[in-house]
Amino acid sequence: LPLHSSALRKMVFTLLAEEAAIPTACSTIEEVGSTGVGALTVTFLILVISTVIFLVKASNSGEQRKFYYLATYICGFAAMAYFAMLSGQGWTAIAGCRQFFYARYADWLITTPLLILLLGLVSGAGVDVVAGAIGSDVVYIIASYMGSVSVVTTVKWFWFLISLAGIAGVLVHFAVVFKRAADSKGSEFSQLYGKLAWLSILVWIAYPIVWLFSEGFASFSVSFEVCAYAILDIFSKVVLCFMVLSAHDTLGVGSADAGSRQFV
Repeated sequence: LPLHSSALRKMVFTLLAEEAAIPTACSTIEEVGSTGVGALTVTFLILVISTVIFLVKASNSGEQRKFYYLATYICGFAAMAYFAMLSGQGWTAIAGCRQFFYARYADWLITTPLLILLLGLVSGAGVDVVAGAIGSDVVYIIASYMGSVSVVTTVKWFWFLISLAGIAGVLVHFAVVFKRAADSKGSEFSQLYGKLAWLSILVWIAYPIVWLFSEGFASFSVSFEVCAYAILDIFSKVVLCFMVLSAHDTLGVGSADAGSRQFV
């Protein structure tokens, strides 16, 4: 029996080693093409212009300043990541000799918690609730990254399942917890948050779908992957932040009321 167990363990380790084996050097690497470079360029310019607009708006605002500073950092950090990718930095080759932009995950690890904080401020959710949503988001980002660089197929999909659990936690906060807090602030804030939440929910659901067919199955070309993520980043960051900007008066009234309640 010990002999059979030893042979079984050896067979399992051999299979895992064979599955994990990757070429020491790739003769060719599937890299982003001209279409993808164009998408990186356009998105970078949009993010830079948006950063400047939000920064100017923040310097000329009163109670709304905190929202615009968050929007500035969200678009600013994203612009830095896109500049890195556009400059040929922030990437490596993963299994299958495919170009993988890890700069994107560095961006998301910073900007998505800021987006959650922005939505939390708009909704009026408590610090503990916002922290819970950010924790779920960090799980999603790290698990997605680990799945992308995994060599063993079973390990990759296990990380993918963990990432789905993480993003599910974020979506529950957007759809239920934050919404409940926004409803308690009145119909005007409830309507504003409802628009922001539905945009965020729809876009965030699309991220793991793109991952599934790019870093997952590698069905999408690198250029298509870059274009898809660029579109999602524009909607989840730029469009959402401009929607917040358009509610300037509502945010001012809500922030003033919140400040008054603290001293009653």
